[in-house]
Amino acid sequence: MSLKPGLKGTAETRVVHENTAAAVGSGALEVFATPSMIALMEKAALETVMPYLAEGESTVGTEIHVSHDSAIPLGFMVTAEAELVEVDRRRLSFKVLARSGNEIIGQGTHTRFIVSQERFMQKVEAKKQNLP
Repeated sequence: MSLKPGLKGTAETRVVHENTAAAVGSGALEVFATPSMIALMEKAALETVMPYLAEGESTVGTEIHVSHDSAIPLGFMVTAEAELVEVDRRRLSFKVLARSGNEIIGQGTHTRFIVSQERFMQKVEAKKQNLP
């Protein structure tokens, strides 16, 4: 099976101190952090397409536009859902949302690109040679 619009994936986490705004530095409160929600959305998108990629390929996130609409306290579960809505060669576009129970807590769009893991990491290693 190949990558095509309509593929869906999920990722789930429980709200713990380590993924709160207070812990990650995006706020002062013990609630699920926006950066943690975004990371969960990206994970859902990655999980959606990984089974369909060739050996040695992965995807990297390049763009995300989301709202974070509701605070979720410690102990609650959060599920991110991603749906592949467009495939343009190596560019993959997703609709993403996060929910806790039946409440949608955030939603938006996300773009990822298919990369060769080896070539990508070679570029990263080459950058290290230019460290001051």
